[in-house]
Amino acid sequence: MSGGEVAGILVAVFWAILVSFLAVALARLAQTLKATTKLVADVTEQAVPLLADASATVRSAQTQIDRVDAIASDVQEVASNASALSSTVASTFGGPLVKVAAFGYGVRRALGGRKEDVPAKAPRRTVIVGRTIPAARRKRNRRGERD
Repeated sequence: MSGGEVAGILVAVFWAILVSFLAVALARLAQTLKATTKLVADVTEQAVPLLADASATVRSAQTQIDRVDAIASDVQEVASNASALSSTVASTFGGPLVKVAAFGYGVRRALGGRKEDVPAKAPRRTVIVGRTIPAARRKRNRRGERD
């Protein structure tokens, strides 16, 4: 065998090995593409119902938010009506009730006050060995008067 023949055989073997490696790589790439296609199909099958459920949930949440908004506006209206009613009642009955209470207090004081023939009691002082206790430290009796 001559040197040219050996070189030709080496080039042929090299090309055969190269083609084999490329064939294996292409086969694996084809398997990976098949697996990826199957995975995408499975995800699509599961994602479509999930997206439909999510859309239904969002619509339901929007309905509930609209209801809560209506309730909040009704509560605000009731609160403003209660405030207006309260101020109306206070202005209508407040002045006369204060006058009636003041009149009742004056009548009670006038009827339950001191009688003309009984003199007012002088405050008593407590003496301890020549010393007077200040009025703030004296005891009170049952009627709230100081001893």
